[in-house]
Amino acid sequence: MDHSVDIPAAADVLRARMDVLPEVLLVLGSGLGHLAEAVASPVVVPFGDLPGFPETGVVGHAGRYVAGRLGGRQVLLQAGRFHLYEGHAPEVVAAPVRLAAELGIGIVVLTNAAGGVDPALEPGDIVLIEDHLNLMFRSPLVGDVREGEDRFPDMSDPYDRRLRGLAARAAESAGVPMGRGVYAGLLGPSFETAAEVRMLRVLGADVVGMSTVPEVITCRARGLRCLAFSVVTNKGTGLSDAPQTHEEVMEVGSRAGRALGRILEELLPLLPHSTGAK
Repeated sequence: MDHSVDIPAAADVLRARMDVLPEVLLVLGSGLGHLAEAVASPVVVPFGDLPGFPETGVVGHAGRYVAGRLGGRQVLLQAGRFHLYEGHAPEVVAAPVRLAAELGIGIVVLTNAAGGVDPALEPGDIVLIEDHLNLMFRSPLVGDVREGEDRFPDMSDPYDRRLRGLAARAAESAGVPMGRGVYAGLLGPSFETAAEVRMLRVLGADVVGMSTVPEVITCRARGLRCLAFSVVTNKGTGLSDAPQTHEEVMEVGSRAGRALGRILEELLPLLPHSTGAK
């Protein structure tokens, strides 16, 4: 499923349709697409309108950009994302981050639906990601170094410490409980076995999912500041008797997404005015 993504051309399409360039990219994970409804004066651009961008093939991912104002800031919402498990090349999975950098965006806020590896986590909990384990064993940086990107990006603080402090303030202001933890990124698309969940816990993971890690690596290579939240949609295999389904992920994600939306609306006004290198 190879696509040649033309980042400069895709950026030109978005610029032509937006009256004001966005400051923040907000990536919405499974079941969280309803947050796009809160955007004022929205400009909608389907992924398919952008050169080289494929349609999203995952239920619960709308596959479109929504530009407008949210929380008093000019934002670009990415309703849906591309996954390695769909057969996409890492270049395609990382394309939205590279597009954000091309537009001059300096801050990327990612959300995802995740399984709870920490037994204390329950469906509906929100976790601020502090670090990750790349168990996809793939990197979007493999190959020639792209202009404006580091060959060996520093990953000592991939989820910006200062932005995490602002997220904690926002959660408190919104009155929404929020945990902190380590995200394990797996290739998927199957849910984990009970043995794999036990392994992940030993390795230090608190939540597990099939996205986010390639995007964060690309952010760091490009010098973008990033922040990420997981919505716990199910307990990991072996921690509950309930079977795991994508429908459950979307249902719980939609309910908990309302609470995450309150955090984001409190967070956006607090974010620094920052631009990325083009």
